[in-house]
Amino acid sequence: MAHVPPTASVIVPTRDRTAYLEVALASIAPQAQAAGAEVIVVDDGPGLATRAAAARHGARYVAHDRPRGLNVARNSGLDAARSDVLVFVDDDVEVRAGWLAALLEAAAGAGPDVGVLTGPIRPRFEDHPLRLCGREGPPITWQDLGSHDTDATHAWGAHMTVLRRALERAGRFDHAHSGADDEQDWQRRQLAESGRIRYVAPAAVDHRRAGEDARLRSLARAARARGTQARRFDERRGEPPPPRVRCES
Repeated sequence: MAHVPPTASVIVPTRDRTAYLEVALASIAPQAQAAGAEVIVVDDGPGLATRAAAARHGARYVAHDRPRGLNVARNSGLDAARSDVLVFVDDDVEVRAGWLAALLEAAAGAGPDVGVLTGPIRPRFEDHPLRLCGREGPPITWQDLGSHDTDATHAWGAHMTVLRRALERAGRFDHAHSGADDEQDWQRRQLAESGRIRYVAPAAVDHRRAGEDARLRSLARAARARGTQARRFDERRGEPPPPRVRCES
């Protein structure tokens, strides 16, 4: 009897964040089972608690012998995956109803130039309410391109589906890039090879911050670290810093 490959490989890189991972897998696993997809947890650690969480939710477990970085974890997921639809999500998301079905439908109907799919990323702050003035975006990764499918200029790593044919155009993820914008280098190569990125409006995820991570102090510290890493990434690409903006009182 011929082996039938899974409809998708959902790849969740993680490291020592079991509480977040449990929520992510609890939302992903039922959709994966219904769609005939596999779930792969790549532990950039490793840790017994992460292994146990993967087992509880029926996910395959792949571990590094030591922390090696997010792009290495992504490539380990590629090596383990048995599908041509490679669904990368962060360990701190909770997927919404219909997320995987929408991605699979979009992948089936995508033209040959489409290499990446993404969708809405909605920030969610738990335990500690975050007050915003309404003129700035939230201090974590988010995305909203509207209620209709459209082309996009990027796909954040929290919600990035790669069709395997795009790897033939752009190659694998670069191990030298780790930190903010680590996935953007690969996407630039994909776009340079005439690859398109499609935003799939019904495929939504919530990007979570919970517990102490949801406090303003922790959010500000994390945002500063991401900004520093992003500036270093721009410097490696030879991009000048943005002009200083003076805030008026």
